[in-house]
Amino acid sequence: MNKSLFQKEVVPFFLTFALLMVATIIMDFLLHQFQLVWIGRYLGIPGTIMILLSFLYSLRKRKMIKIGNPKFLLNLHGFLTWFGVLLILVHAGVHFNAILPWLAVIAMLVNVISGLIGKFLLNRAQRYLSSKKADLSQQGLSAKGIEKELFWDAVTFDLMKQWRAVHFPITLVFSVLSLIHIISIFLFWEWK
Repeated sequence: MNKSLFQKEVVPFFLTFALLMVATIIMDFLLHQFQLVWIGRYLGIPGTIMILLSFLYSLRKRKMIKIGNPKFLLNLHGFLTWFGVLLILVHAGVHFNAILPWLAVIAMLVNVISGLIGKFLLNRAQRYLSSKKADLSQQGLSAKGIEKELFWDAVTFDLMKQWRAVHFPITLVFSVLSLIHIISIFLFWEWK
């Protein structure tokens, strides 16, 4: 049975994001239930560390580091980011104490959504191109004929890869807001 594009690409996107929200609610509920809310105050630290570690993929991709398999680092990027965001969302809780942390949380969520969109759309487009190329090859088209037939699809795919040009500024905004939040915590922390 062939799955529709909606089932293959849109549903996993929404399930991944919904799972993040449900896990946040459950974790926050459990901390409240067992009177461990104070732990949430400190979950921002490991969450931030996980997100920072997820940047190993970006560093490898840009050839700033040579270690690590790019595919493994991409998977690690998704895993660390998802769990880091989970911890930061629990850290943020539903407490509206200040605007800066909430701006950082909103920027983080927009960043997560843009990352998930990029992940699912680019994977889909890449599979589509590979499948179409294989079909054309099976039909006996020459390499030049395949290239001509796939020209506009390849151009579209190259444009879709520019999604990162949007994801990067969103990441930068999130990073700046987070850094300002962290600095303000150190400035106003009750050091007893």
